[in-house]
Amino acid sequence: MRYVALLRGINLGGANMMKMADLKAELEALGFENVRTYINSGNIAFDALRTSEAKVVDKIERSIETWFGKPIPVMVREQKEIERIRQNNPFDGQYESHKHMHVLFLKAPMPEEKAALLQASALPGERYEVRGREIYNHLPEGVAGSLLTKGFFEKKPKVAYTGRNWRTVEKLATL
Repeated sequence: MRYVALLRGINLGGANMMKMADLKAELEALGFENVRTYINSGNIAFDALRTSEAKVVDKIERSIETWFGKPIPVMVREQKEIERIRQNNPFDGQYESHKHMHVLFLKAPMPEEKAALLQASALPGERYEVRGREIYNHLPEGVAGSLLTKGFFEKKPKVAYTGRNWRTVEKLATL
């Protein structure tokens, strides 16, 4: 089975620096095969025996905490789910640049009341579509100044997530 792991908050602004070659070696040491990374922000595709995503997440998070010395949240999807996410973009054709389109990958589906809070809190021009464990984000003014950079998800709905721009989502579908 082909999986994609997305690490939260590494190599951003000099924080939680982690070399992708070291991360690749760590996943290979866990027994994952055909491990490939994409850019320097914690995107890893790999093959593993079919198991639950929760077990894969637990295995990777425990290993990273032991190796790296601190907990790093990890979201995992089967690679075919990344392709489904790519194909089902509710804002397809409605944005000028991949920099205006993002997807948040959640550990668990967002409860309806928290999805309503997100919609009610959207800044002018921002659009969000919650679909299961993903939130599609159309940000015509870009990420800077959006809810994504204002700590909204850490403070209000308090959901475990990591975000990727649309170019990265497209690449992950083929990694």
